[in-house]
Amino acid sequence: MLPLKIVIIGGGAAGFFGAIACAEVNPHAQITLLEASRQPLAKVRISGGGRCNVTHACFEPAGLVQNYPRGGKALQGAFTRFQAKDTITWFALHGVPLKTEADGRMFPITDSSETVVNCLMNATKAAGVEIWTAAAVVSVKRLPSNQFEIILKSGEIVKCDRLLLATGSHPIGYKVAQEFGHQIEPPVPSLFTFNIVDQHLRALAGVSVNPVRLRLSCGKSQLEQTGPLLITHWGLSGPAVLKLSAWGARLLHESHYQAKLLINWLPELQQEQVREKILAIKTEWPNKAIALHRGVDLPHRLWQYLIARVDITLEDRWAGLSNKTLNRLVQELTQGQHLIAGKGVFKEEFVTCGGINLKEVNFKTMESKLVPGLYFAGEILDIDGITGGFNFQSAWTTGYLAGNAMAAM
Repeated sequence: MLPLKIVIIGGGAAGFFGAIACAEVNPHAQITLLEASRQPLAKVRISGGGRCNVTHACFEPAGLVQNYPRGGKALQGAFTRFQAKDTITWFALHGVPLKTEADGRMFPITDSSETVVNCLMNATKAAGVEIWTAAAVVSVKRLPSNQFEIILKSGEIVKCDRLLLATGSHPIGYKVAQEFGHQIEPPVPSLFTFNIVDQHLRALAGVSVNPVRLRLSCGKSQLEQTGPLLITHWGLSGPAVLKLSAWGARLLHESHYQAKLLINWLPELQQEQVREKILAIKTEWPNKAIALHRGVDLPHRLWQYLIARVDITLEDRWAGLSNKTLNRLVQELTQGQHLIAGKGVFKEEFVTCGGINLKEVNFKTMESKLVPGLYFAGEILDIDGITGGFNFQSAWTTGYLAGNAMAAM
């Protein structure tokens, strides 16, 4: 009997994990991994600032899926078969123990993504998988024999019995899937920072506050997130912003990244409690300068920016604060309004919202419901997670399930 021929298009996290899983289950299969660039695993190398945020310390599938703006429901069953615990075990068995940080993110104890890259490269080679780099795919077609024929840019032709598309957000994956009848949810960016055109705010670059509550208003739609915020030289970043950008990815795209953002700098207090605090400061320090005696737990430079927004000068004293200005200050502290005027990038860790329609994929095997023998894994699917290791976890899970299913005779 001829060995099973399997081709994986895409040399990222999902493609490599799929190849390794497949080879471990079926050592006789001939597995070829095609990567268009000269260097595979590029995103793994740069993720987490070069440290590689492998997964997140969340071990209940029901809790894990809460971190996926798109695809959570489809992943729930998948996570019962391979989740963060399994990722930790797999990497430990392959010589890469992970550590957990205070926020739940998990990294290799070496704090180097090269450890993860080398582990995946070595495991793939040890399993007998052939890795072809600079092997850009031009087209794929189905032969009468039910095999797939893959034509490369070089003119080479590769045939296989089973095909895994793990092309991330690269257009070739969408093109091939569409030609096989799959519907693509339009890809748009997720996980990005907010551009705010306010020179006085940008002058505070480097100031961070934790927590803040952000409310995004796009037309009639509103979204909220609470967490750390970082002021940058182009506007706003930090986990609260990145989460909001993920949940609001489609909404923001449709509004051309123009939206209203309300910031509550003191989310742990009710608005009335903030008013009482301000009144108490006014009573206690009537002759002190408002700019120097804030009485609320905010960075000094940020406080000076916020009071300037309600026309309080550096010389103004608490005694002279009118009720009208006091009300405006309370409003600024709890519902300060800013206009988003575009999106920035989040380092190089771009994530795409959109991809293969999930209703067309069997999440037990990651096989296409339309084309037998065609599989999907990773970001080509309409799945995306918030920042914190969740996107890699969906890549490991879908790659593992696809690899296991393809290996079956």
